[in-house]
Amino acid sequence: MRYDFDEPIDRRGSKCEKYDNMESVFGRNDIIPLWVADTDFRTPDFIMDAIRERAAHPVLGYSFRCSYYNEAIRSWLWRRNGWAVESRWIDFSAGVICGISYGISALSRPGDGVLIQPPVYPPFARVAEALGRKVVTNPLKLDHGSWQIDFDDLDKKLKDVKIFILCNPHNPTGRAFTKDELTKIGKLCLKHGVYILSDEIHSDLTFREHKHIHIASLSDELARITCTFVAPSKTFNTAGLSTAVAIIPNDEIHRAYTECGERIHVGQGNIFGAVALRAAYNNGDEWLDMLREYIEANADYVVKTLSERMPRIECIKPEATFLLWLDCRKLDLTHEALVDFFVNEALLGLNSGLDYGPQGEHYMRMNVGCPRATLEKALEQLKRAYDNRNF
Repeated sequence: MRYDFDEPIDRRGSKCEKYDNMESVFGRNDIIPLWVADTDFRTPDFIMDAIRERAAHPVLGYSFRCSYYNEAIRSWLWRRNGWAVESRWIDFSAGVICGISYGISALSRPGDGVLIQPPVYPPFARVAEALGRKVVTNPLKLDHGSWQIDFDDLDKKLKDVKIFILCNPHNPTGRAFTKDELTKIGKLCLKHGVYILSDEIHSDLTFREHKHIHIASLSDELARITCTFVAPSKTFNTAGLSTAVAIIPNDEIHRAYTECGERIHVGQGNIFGAVALRAAYNNGDEWLDMLREYIEANADYVVKTLSERMPRIECIKPEATFLLWLDCRKLDLTHEALVDFFVNEALLGLNSGLDYGPQGEHYMRMNVGCPRATLEKALEQLKRAYDNRNF
């Protein structure tokens, strides 16, 4: 079966954050939004049909996640990445960041250190700080056209933290860390007695030459110190259903994690999130394989177009995700002027790189999870603005 990722979907008026919240974020609503990390593709029919079937029942009362739910997760992780997960390891989270907040609460105390690797997803630092933890940074290094981990610095920094938040695949750089890199991370965390909270929400979206590796799958030792978080939300465009998965092999850590959710009574989730997850993980292989091809082609198109037509905006092709990290340093603009250039001259809404830490100054994050026609129009607008500035 072929799926049509070129189909234009009008999301305006649906209370869609990406489109209907543009004016409050960018100050205007006549731009092409390439910011919020969901896609503009139709949620696949096998998910929508499952939701419609459940919605046809006249009662939307309390529900629970049965064994079929866990089996769908276990089967998916085994089929896609070869990770054999036990049902008792699986728990619920209303989102990956919600799960990470539980993990921080369960495994550390106020004042303890939490390590992140900027430029990185902004909520990591925000939630750690909100919980009274000290944020410690191990910035990634740009080395010969690739974002790399500074392992010497990581070794030093891990001495003073209780938790390492790993983002793999990495948002926004698009790195899919290798087995060797993950093994080095694991050895250092074991050496220093540091727990790993691993955000793997983009794990389904690796490109052809790359394969996702779950750090907890590398050894029993690493499984015992790791909480892994995955979700169908980025993959199948179901973020609005607030349903993510925590995988915690260590029984003691799992109990502490569960208690965090029970304290605020949010562990039940919602009917449609559970239905959608099961439908996605039981039926989504063919759809996902085609989606990955389409997104990678979009990434190739943007990287090639920038290189050939706007060479002062550089972009390393990501290894995963539908996010591109644009290096705009050669435009010689202040960061404030750079953001203004994209919004008010190119009429494009991208994420400001500074949101991802000071290492993101002069960078912008672009979402390419959209029909090719949208990207073609966006790049033409960017080219006109680029030429008007005589860059």
